[in-house]
Amino acid sequence: MDYFEPYSYQTSDGEYKGIDVELAEEAFQRLGYQPEFEKVVWEDKEKLLSDGTIDCLWSCYSMNERENKYQWAGPYMYSRQMVVVRAESEIRTLQDLKGKRIAVQATTKAEDIFLHNIESDLPQAEQVNCFSSPNELYAALRKNYADAIAGHEAMLGSLIQDGKGAYRMLEESPYKSELGIAFKKGTHEELAETLTEMQSEGITEKIVTKYGLDADETLPGGESK
Repeated sequence: MDYFEPYSYQTSDGEYKGIDVELAEEAFQRLGYQPEFEKVVWEDKEKLLSDGTIDCLWSCYSMNERENKYQWAGPYMYSRQMVVVRAESEIRTLQDLKGKRIAVQATTKAEDIFLHNIESDLPQAEQVNCFSSPNELYAALRKNYADAIAGHEAMLGSLIQDGKGAYRMLEESPYKSELGIAFKKGTHEELAETLTEMQSEGITEKIVTKYGLDADETLPGGESK
C-alpha cells in the first residue's frame, strides 16, 4: 500500500488503519490468511508484485485503463473526483465552471480531467492551476486565487468539515474510478467472491461509513444494507 487517508495509513503508534486495511483484514481472514501490511514506493509497485516481494496491491488503486494488466478483484468501491467552491459561489453545476479558474493538485486524476488529458464533458476553464500539495490547493480557494478546486472526494471532504460552512461540494462528479485489488495474473481469484459476500452482509458499508464516505455513492450498485 501507499498512505492515503482514509483508505490506508499508519497511526503515530505504528498501527495500520483505513478502509482498505479493515477490508483486507476481514477478507483475508475469511480466506484463512493473516495479512501483513507494507508501505511501498508506489512507483515500484509493479516490480515488487512481479518478483513476489508483495502478493497484492490494495490501496485505493484504480482499475480504469489497467483492466488487462493484473488479476483484479473488484471493483469493490468507487472513488470519485469532486469539485468544491466557496459557500457563497454562484457555481452550482459542472457546466457553471466554463470560463472559471480551477485549481488542482499536480500529477493527480483531477489535473488530467481538467486539462482534458482524459476525455470528459467538462467545459473549458479559463485557466487550470496546478499546485504541489493539498494545503496549497486549499489556500488557492480560500484566498480567491481560484473559483473552484477539484480533487479526490475524501481529501476535499476534510476541507469542508474543517471549513465549518465556508465551502460546499458540487453534487456532480466529473470522474469516477473503479477501485480493485491487483494480483499477478492467474492468482487469488477467490477474493472477488469474498468481497461480494462482505458487501451483501453489510460489512463493507459499515467500514466505509465509519470513515465518513457515502456507501450509496461509493459501493457497487449502491447496495446499502
